[in-house]
Amino acid sequence: MTTDDRIAPQIAAPTLRARAGLWLALLALVAVVILSFGIGKYPVSPGDFVAAVLARITGQPQAVDPTLQTVLWQVRLPRVLAGLAVGAALAAAGATYQGLFRNPLVSPDILGVSSGASLGAVLGIFLSLPVVAIQLMAFAGGLMAVALVYAVGASIQTRDPVLVLVLAGVAVGALLAACVSLLKVLADPYNQLPAITYWLLGSLAAVTRDDLLSVMPALLIGFVPLILLRWRMNLMSLGDEEARALGIDTTRLRCVFIAAATLITAAAVAIAGVIGWIGLLIPHIARMLVGPDFGRLLLASIMLGGGYLVGVDALARSIAMTETPLGILTAALGAPFFLYLLATTRRGWQ
Repeated sequence: MTTDDRIAPQIAAPTLRARAGLWLALLALVAVVILSFGIGKYPVSPGDFVAAVLARITGQPQAVDPTLQTVLWQVRLPRVLAGLAVGAALAAAGATYQGLFRNPLVSPDILGVSSGASLGAVLGIFLSLPVVAIQLMAFAGGLMAVALVYAVGASIQTRDPVLVLVLAGVAVGALLAACVSLLKVLADPYNQLPAITYWLLGSLAAVTRDDLLSVMPALLIGFVPLILLRWRMNLMSLGDEEARALGIDTTRLRCVFIAAATLITAAAVAIAGVIGWIGLLIPHIARMLVGPDFGRLLLASIMLGGGYLVGVDALARSIAMTETPLGILTAALGAPFFLYLLATTRRGWQ
């Protein structure tokens, strides 16, 4: 089989199944978003929601109960938007890392971005800094961790740079996780430790519109190269030697993809904390729906990831008297489903 024969199936026109998968992802996203506005301690019926939306569009908010307006637009809308942004970012980063490293078990934290962001945020909480400073430290920590991993990988000459990056990420991530544990031991057990623990479990409860606006530039900067260079990921998935034979600068392109995926992951973790399993699980589901072509896979991952986190957040604020951290729910839902995928999938990953 020639190189052209291997590339052709991945860059072919969308099949009927792929189109149906994209439409299914879009419909699921819309349905989950609408349902999330009605679920919570203050339930909102579909009729009330439609009335509130029409009142918002026509500029007549006085026609709707003020409490309903406050719940929908001041409380739930920021959480829904945050869920869409964070879920889409983590899923897109997961799809990028899995395609780049040609490994279905790779997730956004494989290069230490989550551990670095955790250390930055925990250090900010330990120093009693304001919320904005904590978010900035989390963002900077994630970027610095991946920069350190990449520097270590670049300093080691080997025929398999991908394996070196993964191993360096594991080592740096373990070191940063140890630093986080040390800060938890030294933190005030009555004030700082509960805040640290809750942040590490992930939540959208405290996310505001200002938080979203602050990370939106980073998300846009990260998504642009992933979208513009989406077809090149199909070539990278063939391996470095074949990609270079087709004229691709694999080293430079790998840097671009890693930087973009790290940027959106760090931005998501900075405002929502550590939320696992989305970047590992959602790309698998998207690949089952639309196939391995990265262009369609990226779009499906964005829609499914955003919808999934919005749905999990709606569940988190309604299943108990106190809000359940998102990290607990994503692990409880994701791990069994991932085991199911491993047990039932018979086709190759590519």
